[in-house]
Amino acid sequence: MTEDLKATPLRAQHEALKALMAPFGGWLMPIQYEGIIAEHKWCREQAALFDICHMGEFLFQGDIEGDGLENVFTFSVKTIPVGRSRYGFLLNEKGGVIDDLIVFRLAENEVMIVVNAATTTNDFSVIRSRLKPGAKLTDISAQTGKVDLQGPLSREILVEHFGPQIGEIPFFKFIKTTILGVDALVSRTGYTGELGYEIFIPSSKIPELWELLLKDPRVKPAGLGARDLLRLEVGYSLYGNDLDETTTPLSAGLMSFVNLEKEFIGKKALIAEQQQGPARVKIAFKATSRRSPRHHYQIFAEGNEVGTVTSGAFSPMLSCGIGLGLVKPEAAALGTKLSIKHEKVEMEAEVVELPFYSGGSLRS
Repeated sequence: MTEDLKATPLRAQHEALKALMAPFGGWLMPIQYEGIIAEHKWCREQAALFDICHMGEFLFQGDIEGDGLENVFTFSVKTIPVGRSRYGFLLNEKGGVIDDLIVFRLAENEVMIVVNAATTTNDFSVIRSRLKPGAKLTDISAQTGKVDLQGPLSREILVEHFGPQIGEIPFFKFIKTTILGVDALVSRTGYTGELGYEIFIPSSKIPELWELLLKDPRVKPAGLGARDLLRLEVGYSLYGNDLDETTTPLSAGLMSFVNLEKEFIGKKALIAEQQQGPARVKIAFKATSRRSPRHHYQIFAEGNEVGTVTSGAFSPMLSCGIGLGLVKPEAAALGTKLSIKHEKVEMEAEVVELPFYSGGSLRS
């Protein structure tokens, strides 16, 4: 029931734009406005505005090492320079991914942890349990709003509206600034494979910021449907599909975000999995037709079931079906011929390299 779902500060704006709304991670969110393909195209060519207020944010203040934060994630927090961010994982004892997240180093003794919407409550509980007694961790999700402006024109738009300092932010760095008269954090990060920025600002200011940016003819709103398609084309994982508590970073092909030189819960399990070899591994595949593979479709190789699709869609940039999956290692070699099946649906595919699409403006 929609009454049980949380709503972002922009619900009225989405309804005024006649967005198709649907549940996502416990929230009522816009899936599309004009249409997924049109919004995808606008993001690849112009600048798309996304409501990401459903994400969770925690503020840690204290001694990163002394209070125990250094050993919570798969990466080192203390070595993140102030003004930079780092992506990685919160793992369980078996090495499974409780969540994938980004940590922003705000100051020497202060970080912001940005987590997925559906996992926010559990993440806070798990992180809190791994810190020393008395460590200061605050859930600031309710008062923190977030919108993403993504696309090749995003830099010039934000510079025109909010000043030249935004144009100087390098990839995966951020600045603290003032927007609409309040403190804001602008980060050059995103989930689309395009040049883009994530803007954190008090929730109360989100409607004003949204409406200001949408007055610009180069900006259009985009929903979660386009966002999912954009991230899949560049091979980014989605928590709940490609990652979950039964999937390890090793299986998911994401060990580059794991630092085995440091301590963290799940490390022993990952090392053991490395030694014996994972039972399943991530693949990317391209269909030979325009048909869309979907989450949970079965993957076959040489007539044998070898795994399942974790994410899939029709790619407008490649004009064919694309997907990610978890399969037995023997079916993971590049060029392996696959059959993707579900009930009466069947399509042929081939294992390919990521990203599917590499023509974006991400590092422009």
